[in-house]
Amino acid sequence: VVLVGIMGAGKTTVGKILADTIGMQFIDADQEIERAAGCTITDIFERYGEEEFRRGEERVISRILAGDPCVLATGGGAFMSQTTRLLIKKTGTSVWLRVSFEVLAKRLEKRNNRPLLQTDDPTQTLKALIKKRYPIYNYADLLVDAGDERVDITVSKVVDCLSDYYCYSKKSV
Repeated sequence: VVLVGIMGAGKTTVGKILADTIGMQFIDADQEIERAAGCTITDIFERYGEEEFRRGEERVISRILAGDPCVLATGGGAFMSQTTRLLIKKTGTSVWLRVSFEVLAKRLEKRNNRPLLQTDDPTQTLKALIKKRYPIYNYADLLVDAGDERVDITVSKVVDCLSDYYCYSKKSV
């Protein structure tokens, strides 16, 4: 199960609880990238740029997906890579945690560790990212609206969605 969505959508928070709920290991792609690089994502962006970060991200996600089944929380830009999207499609089930701009803005205003929001106008940057990324996230196998509700409610939505999807997939084969 691969969670996709924009920064602040709750992929890591939901992913940890989801993994416990369905009895799988949880892996956060960003943490794995930092471990592999030996530095923070912010440092990678500053030292090498976004393009090099994305290449490393593809390699790390590919390695994770080749391993044991897990719940994987990807970084916000990971699904933008066609290579990564196709790999996820081939090896797992992608779930887009869709969140409104208003909820994201509220969640992200308290955080300053998002490299892509280190701009003169983070609000406009976030709007531009949503406009660019949401149409691509729509390629995910499943969509779960993750609003401003408690995380356990979002996890329940994901579990229900996965259950329906796998039940439907088995019947149609």
